Amino acid sequence: MTHIKVINPNTALAMTDAIGRCARAVASPSTTVTTVSPSMGPESIESHYDEALAVPGVLAEVAAGEREGVDAYVIACFGDPGLDAARELAMGPVLGIAEAAMHAATMLGRGFSVVTTLSRTVGRAWDLAHRYGFATACRGVHASDIPVLDLERPSARAAVIRLCAEAVERDGSDALVLGCAGMADFCAEVSRATSVPVIDGVSAATRFAESLVALGLRTSARGEYAPPRPKRYSGLLRDFTY
Repeated sequence: MTHIKVINPNTALAMTDAIGRCARAVASPSTTVTTVSPSMGPESIESHYDEALAVPGVLAEVAAGEREGVDAYVIACFGDPGLDAARELAMGPVLGIAEAAMHAATMLGRGFSVVTTLSRTVGRAWDLAHRYGFATACRGVHASDIPVLDLERPSARAAVIRLCAEAVERDGSDALVLGCAGMADFCAEVSRATSVPVIDGVSAATRFAESLVALGLRTSARGEYAPPRPKRYSGLLRDFTY
């Protein structure tokens, strides 16, 4: 029995529930998927400030998962906040949804487009494409300028789907990556509108995490991802003393 913990780094519980449904829909019957939001953090992540303040909550959930015997983790925010730090804490694999989605997209075509939320997050998506080695495969990052918490509105959903179709045509892409965990359940509709493979990072990361566990693989503890050196943390961070 594999146990995967999917962490929504924001505190919007309705989004956490939707993320959980998508992760469980693709998980194997023998896999337990636990989906959580941290007890502290922003209600949505739409800036570097939000992302920085989301990381302590993510790390607290990873630390709790280690005590619970969790086998692997998915960080369900397209900025992949706290990914490196979480890998230092966890015994098993930790995957970010942007990382997983971009990997999947390059297995399905030569180029992909990303459709995301606010324009101010476009630079972060490009940063991650460069970091993960997919800058040449990523043919465009397109912002819907719809806030994360508004994605549940039917009009927002329709606008995102239209933008996805436009992005694929404009970029000449073979695949499309949904650039927000709040879009996790848009895949079927976007696929019908674009006729290309549509990748939701929550689903991709969940299946990749399962595969790594089944292969007996974990993040290397040699060098950068070794456990952090013990030291004291002060003030609000005193509980993070390692």
